Amino acid sequence: MNDERNAHIKFINFLKNDFFDFTNIVPACEQRLSNILVEDFQQIVDLHGRLTVCGVPRSKRESSYPACKMGLKRGIRAAIARVEGLEDGMDYLIRHTNTLTTHWARFNKGGDGRKPYPGITRETCTVSSQVAGKDVLLVDDIYTPTCGIDEDAIQTLLDAGAKSVIFYAVGYTARKTYRYCA
Repeated sequence: MNDERNAHIKFINFLKNDFFDFTNIVPACEQRLSNILVEDFQQIVDLHGRLTVCGVPRSKRESSYPACKMGLKRGIRAAIARVEGLEDGMDYLIRHTNTLTTHWARFNKGGDGRKPYPGITRETCTVSSQVAGKDVLLVDDIYTPTCGIDEDAIQTLLDAGAKSVIFYAVGYTARKTYRYCA
């Protein structure tokens, strides 16, 4: 990921932050996200055709978040509205039971609920029957390879009858690489 793109990714913290109030800068961050997504989504639609966009649900029940903490979802919806060939399925996968926020768990601030495990999305989310037969573009803010929540959400959508699932993440968690000498 280049430095310019990395600089754009940092704004995601403002869209989802549960500990501080960034209400005054959220609209600008939503616009920034929408602009990135429009460019990327258009390329995806050009390659794959019509898609229904769903989001990987946040770790807590959706109803527990105030409107000011839903900027990521609003930014994705704004991009969907700007790209022909996309259907808004952002309410097709909704968390109803809290899970542990993995990136905060190491600081004992992960909240209540369990860490990700195979089947957690199916067990803690409501999945709309409207995903059946659809080609889905599943969107997440940050992909963390060791977590498995994105893969679990993909499997949940396929189990609910999605025809196919394309996964897209705005950014990813970088891991340090270690070299071992014998």
